[in-house]
Amino acid sequence: LLRSSQPLTGPNRRRCREDEKLLGTILDEGERGFIIDTRSAQAAKQARMSGGGTEPKSCYPHWRRLHRALDRGRPLQESFMRLVEACSEPSLSMDRWLARLDGSRWLSHVKAALSTACLAAQCLDREDSNVLVHGAEGTDTTLLVTALAQLILDPSCRTLEGFQALLQREWIEAGHPFHLRCARSASSHARGKQEAPLFLLFLDCVWQLSRQFPFSLEFGEQLLLTLFDNAYASCYGTFLCNNEKERSLCKVKESTHSLWAWLNQPEEKHKYLNPLYSHNPLVIWPSVEPQSIQLWQGLFLRWIRPSQHLDEAWAEIQRLVEGN
Repeated sequence: LLRSSQPLTGPNRRRCREDEKLLGTILDEGERGFIIDTRSAQAAKQARMSGGGTEPKSCYPHWRRLHRALDRGRPLQESFMRLVEACSEPSLSMDRWLARLDGSRWLSHVKAALSTACLAAQCLDREDSNVLVHGAEGTDTTLLVTALAQLILDPSCRTLEGFQALLQREWIEAGHPFHLRCARSASSHARGKQEAPLFLLFLDCVWQLSRQFPFSLEFGEQLLLTLFDNAYASCYGTFLCNNEKERSLCKVKESTHSLWAWLNQPEEKHKYLNPLYSHNPLVIWPSVEPQSIQLWQGLFLRWIRPSQHLDEAWAEIQRLVEGN
């Protein structure tokens, strides 16, 4: 599974022979690969007309390009804001609430992200093919798909330690611009030009996996909520800046503490573990049917719905498991 950090085009705006050579060396004789483009075919065509986009298909004869459009930037931010506004009005009637939820299109974004990740996973697992995930800059929807695909395929990524390593590798070191995307409070009405809840969308997709496969992830909802909180406001340096270069210039590692070090302390770690976890060596294929995608109430309704009873139930489950 590969991710492209830039459009497949070179300085001459038509061909990048270095990319062609690189992708040519990945495939053995007779093999074919898949390029999953997270832009629509129309968006790629428009980018190509302005000198960017992608190279002609003839330059990659052994690679099949599949377009699976995923929204990013303003459309995703607007969708999130509509959902937050709906969740902030607890007095809505049933019909009005369902209409507002559907109108936000947030669950459609969750479905699209999981569907595209499943496509990448299927190409790897069932077709036994190489997969290149390609987007606009390679720091948003590209990372969303590659991280989810690995979580679906690789049981080691579903452990607490493995999930932290996945986030470090696929989001932080790969250059997701946390400072730009999470510049303000998640529910702020001020809309920054480059704000977009891509990381939140990823966490929501992980929550969907944890709900559909309650025994297969070593960590629980509390970890996902903690990651969401720290992505937007944190006393740790893990999510600071936009890329590794900026973190190096700002001396983040020397001047701040790591969120991972704090989470892995024995007195903290047990709060985030799933007491029902049982190692599952198999691929976990999530259902993406509309009936299977649910609103993450633990996050989106956390400020208007008390969590006391859920917390007590979770503590009781932990007590019963430890007693056995």
